[in-house]
Formats: sequence, C-alpha cells, structure tokens
Amino acid sequence: MKKLDNKTAIITGAASGMGKAIAQLFAAEGANVIVADLKQNEIDEVVNAITAKGGKAIGVVCNVANENEITNLMDATVKKFTTIDVLVNNAGVMDDFVPVDQVSNDLWNRVMGVNVNGPFYACRLAVPVMLKQGSGVIINIASVGGLFGSRAGLAYSTSKHALVGLTKNIGFMYAQKGIRCNAIAPGGVNTNIGKDMKPNQFGYERCVSGAGSMPRMGEADEIAKTALFLASNDSSFVNGTVVTADGGWTAY
Repeated sequence: MKKLDNKTAIITGAASGMGKAIAQLFAAEGANVIVADLKQNEIDEVVNAITAKGGKAIGVVCNVANENEITNLMDATVKKFTTIDVLVNNAGVMDDFVPVDQVSNDLWNRVMGVNVNGPFYACRLAVPVMLKQGSGVIINIASVGGLFGSRAGLAYSTSKHALVGLTKNIGFMYAQKGIRCNAIAPGGVNTNIGKDMKPNQFGYERCVSGAGSMPRMGEADEIAKTALFLASNDSSFVNGTVVTADGGWTAY
C-alpha cells in the first residue's frame, strides 16, 4: 500500500522546484494531486507528467495572494475529489535581500501577500473541510530564514517567521481534532526561485557572509521526501513544529 493512497493533496507553487517535486512524489505515492501555480502551460506540464505515469492530477491556476483565487482552488478540489486531506503551502517569493531602510511598500506587500496571506487564506478554508472529515495535514514550506535573521532581506525573513508562528498556532489549536500542521525549513535548495533576482548589494553581502558554513545545497526531491514523511501517518506524533532540512547548516 502506498503512503498516500486515496488522499487528496493540494500543492501551491507546484509547477517548478520543490512544489513540483512534492506533487510528483505525492502522486507516485497514490495521492490525488492538485497542481496550483500561476501559469497554465507550466501547470499542464506537471499534470501531464504525473498522469503519464498513471498518477491522478488536475491543475488550477492560482495566485495565492488573491483570496478569490484561493477560494476557487479549494472549491475546485472539493468538487473534484470531495476531500482535502493534505495542504502544502509551498508558493513563495524572495525579496532581493533588501534591508529595512530600503523596503518599499510594494515589495513588502508582494512578499507578505504570497508568503503569509496565501497560506493564511488556504488554511482558513481547508481547516473547516478537515474538521468535517475529522482529519487533515497542513505542511507550510518555511525557511531557515524563518528561524534566523541572516538568510534573506527584511520582508522575506519576517514573512517566514510569521509562517512558523501560523504553523505552531494551527498545530496546537487543532491537535485534538485530527489535524496536524507542521513546517519545513529548507536551507539552500537548487530551485529557480531566484532566477529573476536583482540582489541589493548591501543586503546580499550581509546575508552571504555566513554562507561559507553551508555544508552543501539541497535538492528539491530531498525536501519532497521530508514533505511525504509529514503528510503520511509515519509522522502521526509530529505536530506544530518545524523540521529543518538544511544539511546541517544551522547546526554551525
């Protein structure tokens, strides 16, 4: 029996990087996967790759910072599969390492909109469904930047710290209702999240000053395997916490 047989899993930011790896692994483990991201053609590529291997997946275009689009994502999932067993809030954006004195309102609102508001909107709608069915798992993709102050700029660091707080609160609040909520805090992972980045020179130099202690970069499939552990019954006693997956970087 596969670890996620007959489970329905929503993954945001699932068209590339860690989200794509999570979607593909969850599908291989028997889940009905909802691939949510911004661009239909990129979503279709992931969905087609999953179905070509015998998996079950549908795609939904969704900007997680838009509450109406999150509502549509949840409605489409329940309409198709009736349940929401696993929610992975993976969609996220970086902030170009901008320090506080140079953070514009636009940058702040964009980062907080995707990294905090999106998971909040999704959790607020998923939890009632999970309460009704008596079970559910939420996985928030945080960052070591949500544990320390020196891995990114002001907006990103703040957003990931907030996501950790959201995780812990939900995990505790619903612990006796069959719902678990955990976060993964990846270190450096080889993805495309920084492909359009234009780093602030001062902020970047400050943030990379400790990068030499990083043992190695991680791969998306390593984070996906961590997510599978948290999504499955293998982690039945793990709740309201953050699993750091950074190759030992923050142990230094």
